[in-house]
Amino acid sequence: MSGCTCPGVRRALALLALLGSLGGRGCWGSDPGSGELEGQGSRHPRGSWEAALRHKRSWVWNQFFVLEEYTGNEPLYVGKLHSDVDGGDGKVKYVLSGEGAASIFTIDENTGDIHATKRLDREAQAYYTLQAQAVDRVTNQPVEPRSEFVVKVQDINDNEPKFLDGPYMAGVPEMSPLGTMVVQVAATDADDPTYGNSARVIYSIIHGQPYFSVEPRTGIIRTALPNMDRETRDQYVLVIQAKDMVGQMGGLSGTTSVTVTLTDVNDNPPRFTHKNYQNTVLESLPVHSVVARVKAADADVGPNAEMDYRLMDGDYLGLFNISTDEETQEGVIVLLKPLDFETKSSFSLRIEATNRNIDSNFLSVGPFSDLAVVKLTVEDVNEPPVFSTPLLKMVVSEDARMGTSIGRVSAHDPDSTNSGIRYSIDRNTDLERFFNVDALSGVISTAKPLDREANSVHNLTLLAIESQDPTQIGKGIALITVLDINDNAPVFAIDYETLLCENAMPGQLIQTISAVDKDEPPSGHRFYFSLASPVAGNLNFTLRDNKDNTASILTKRGGFRRREQPVYRLPVLIVDSGSPALSSTNTLALRVCDCDADGVAMSCGAVAYTATGLSTGALLAILGCILTLLIMVLLIVTMRGRRKTPLILEEERDIRENIVRYDDEGGGEEDTEAFDMVALRNLNAMHADLGARRDVTPDTPTFFRYPPPQQQSLPDHVVFREFIWDRLKVADVDPSAPPYDSLQTYAFEGSGSVAESLSSLESLSSDSEHSYDYLSNWGPRFKKLADLYGNGDAAAASSVSVFS
Repeated sequence: MSGCTCPGVRRALALLALLGSLGGRGCWGSDPGSGELEGQGSRHPRGSWEAALRHKRSWVWNQFFVLEEYTGNEPLYVGKLHSDVDGGDGKVKYVLSGEGAASIFTIDENTGDIHATKRLDREAQAYYTLQAQAVDRVTNQPVEPRSEFVVKVQDINDNEPKFLDGPYMAGVPEMSPLGTMVVQVAATDADDPTYGNSARVIYSIIHGQPYFSVEPRTGIIRTALPNMDRETRDQYVLVIQAKDMVGQMGGLSGTTSVTVTLTDVNDNPPRFTHKNYQNTVLESLPVHSVVARVKAADADVGPNAEMDYRLMDGDYLGLFNISTDEETQEGVIVLLKPLDFETKSSFSLRIEATNRNIDSNFLSVGPFSDLAVVKLTVEDVNEPPVFSTPLLKMVVSEDARMGTSIGRVSAHDPDSTNSGIRYSIDRNTDLERFFNVDALSGVISTAKPLDREANSVHNLTLLAIESQDPTQIGKGIALITVLDINDNAPVFAIDYETLLCENAMPGQLIQTISAVDKDEPPSGHRFYFSLASPVAGNLNFTLRDNKDNTASILTKRGGFRRREQPVYRLPVLIVDSGSPALSSTNTLALRVCDCDADGVAMSCGAVAYTATGLSTGALLAILGCILTLLIMVLLIVTMRGRRKTPLILEEERDIRENIVRYDDEGGGEEDTEAFDMVALRNLNAMHADLGARRDVTPDTPTFFRYPPPQQQSLPDHVVFREFIWDRLKVADVDPSAPPYDSLQTYAFEGSGSVAESLSSLESLSSDSEHSYDYLSNWGPRFKKLADLYGNGDAAAASSVSVFS
């Protein structure tokens, strides 16, 4: 820390600060302003009590001072605590507590000297509140009451000024007078503003002269030169310095930049770069096309450079117009009417450009407007023919005959060549070719009969073509209106749906009718209604003409019945007022309906007749019979289905009842996998099941009679024979059996096969243990089998067919 390098000097400064804080009071004693109570005795160091009127001693200091940023090698001496009780014999101990005690501030418990062991920063913490106490070293009892004091950190100039809002951006109008304020800058210093000059700042300009200046104490930046021109230079960068210690040598400083932009003012008038402009246009240029663009230069920007253009007086007014392009500030000349080279081939336009926003402070610079001349030269082009009347209106009667002349069109060549013209009709506007035009004369005539009701107006596009240059085609419009004649008879306005209640009274209105006519007479329609002559005198209905193009249908009687006649058809005659008058007969259908009391139709049309002599009970009886028959049919179908379902045990479901074909190379005659012979040999189970199984014991009696149990040891071939015979009889008499045979074919491999026979029946070899002579007793169905297996000559058979 500058200025405090000597320990003796530091100790002397601290002592002076301590003495100043005491203000003439001793280290120990009474403080009149401390608020301590008087008249209380205090403990004498030797244990005796003083007189009751003796004042109690107290701590008297308020604060100590210590310089911040101390960088010495030894602890910084802050001050000394001492009590009058302390006799110097070491019986009193000094104790320090509070903020920073032991960590920042230490006390010698014997002498009461206080030191700061760490570097302090006033900007981090400006003061510390501590408590001091003197206690008896032996008993640790206080000999002086606890007293509080403050150690205040004294400021040094260790912080430079800072521009917290920098860098700055500012603007000032160009051409401003001398001393115009631009912006104010401000710097802050973290040092103590109440102590010395460490926080007193002075401003100065380092860079930016001689254009700008700054006030030293306020930091206000002002212009230092008059009439600074933005068009010459529009931006300046200033460097401003702030220095503490009132700018004296040794003070700390900080800088910031200030960017000053000169804003524009309207101090420059518009000026055309040329006084005369040349431009060429074609006479065929379309209307509203841009003819030319001109621009007056203005050194200003933004609104100060905005300008308006106008055409000065001349013979071209009404032919051209000029406006400002807001994006480019150009004057845009636009054509308002078609050009005609033959009429006028050149124009000279006088144009004035004027600033839109004029600053009265700069009127002395000169007029804020300028003039220029634009010369336009019109070039001739070959123009198409022009119709004398672009839109020609014509009329023709609807009944005009073919070839009737309607009118005539005329066109001419506007060029000096005056070429001949040929006329035609654009057929896209006359697809049905109702009209023709004479190519030379331009006379339009009818080519087909016209129908006003189909098309009342024809809009034709007429073409005029130059004879010398057919590419030059002029167009005109002919609007042909077809006049109406009375050629359509009136008819009903809509398809009427008329309902007639059975309970209608005589003279009741049942329908109001009206008519329409496709024709359009000039004086409007007038229709006349009446009943056609066949029903004019009928006894059921009458018609009343309301004289307003409507008529009313009324009943002549009551008591209409749907059973007698569900629909009445009434022919109505309608006559128009044309010349000649046309008429038509329209039929009005009246449906007889059953209506409620309010006349609302409930049901209409014919009534179905109900047969007589059949009561409701009879109908119910018939329906009951039909239902009973249906139930019986369902029961029969159900019983037949159940009859065909085998009633066998789960373990007997593998019993094979048919011989099936298989293609594997099995074990020949020894292969019993396909047929469960054990099930057939188990006569006890078979006999027990035949009585319960419906597929084995049908309603017809069983032809094979099983022997009693004691005689059931029969050969296998007998069992098989009887079983097959019984199954055959059952199938013959079973009415539910399918109407076709079940054919199973077992092919014989022949004698050359290694697998020999694949039949589950017995092999035909001589080694067979079975005899099939019994097959001849089984009837004609087994005759073939008997021929094959009944003798040895049948061994060469190649196949066996079984029908069951």
